[in-house]
Amino acid sequence: MKLFITPTSPYARKVRVMLAEKHIECEIEVVPSLAAPDSPVPAHNPLGKVPTLVLDDGTSLYDSVVIVDYLDHKTPVARLIPQDNNHRALVRRWEALADGICDAAIAVVMEKRRASEKQDETIVQRQMLKVERGLRAMSEDMGESKWTAGDKFTLADIATGVALGYIDLRMSEINWRETYPNLGRLYEQLLARPSFKDTEPPAA
Repeated sequence: MKLFITPTSPYARKVRVMLAEKHIECEIEVVPSLAAPDSPVPAHNPLGKVPTLVLDDGTSLYDSVVIVDYLDHKTPVARLIPQDNNHRALVRRWEALADGICDAAIAVVMEKRRASEKQDETIVQRQMLKVERGLRAMSEDMGESKWTAGDKFTLADIATGVALGYIDLRMSEINWRETYPNLGRLYEQLLARPSFKDTEPPAA
């Protein structure tokens, strides 16, 4: 298998953490620029986005939600998506919330990369509100539990940790650890795992 990623994509990091936790061997190809004419990604994903996973038979899978589901079922080792329907739905809801925070954060980053005279502050404020509401909901739902969705490490923790890491990377001005100390404790637990430590994005 081959996984196409960009170095700072939170969605690609989610898949990479899943691969590491599941002990699945996979070739990683870092794509310097998805916009480059010679980007290899569109040949496997018509949307030209990462992560894209190419299986040994040439079948391509995208996006991260599909890929992590495939990987969790590929081997019974360290199941990270519960089989119980209610618990599974809860874990998937956490994933949706974490991915949504990343979506909003990326929208802010992209808007701020525009020329200053073309930036729309309304877009920035609207997306930042989503980030803030999302973090608050995470903190309230987690409470004083060790993990986000139950009594053990799951995909919910992976997705949450990846979102928190992306906030650190792109929005370091948000002091979320002080505001939500339970999320701070969770993130420190996650960074102690090789799967998270080895996939930290480069400062950019």
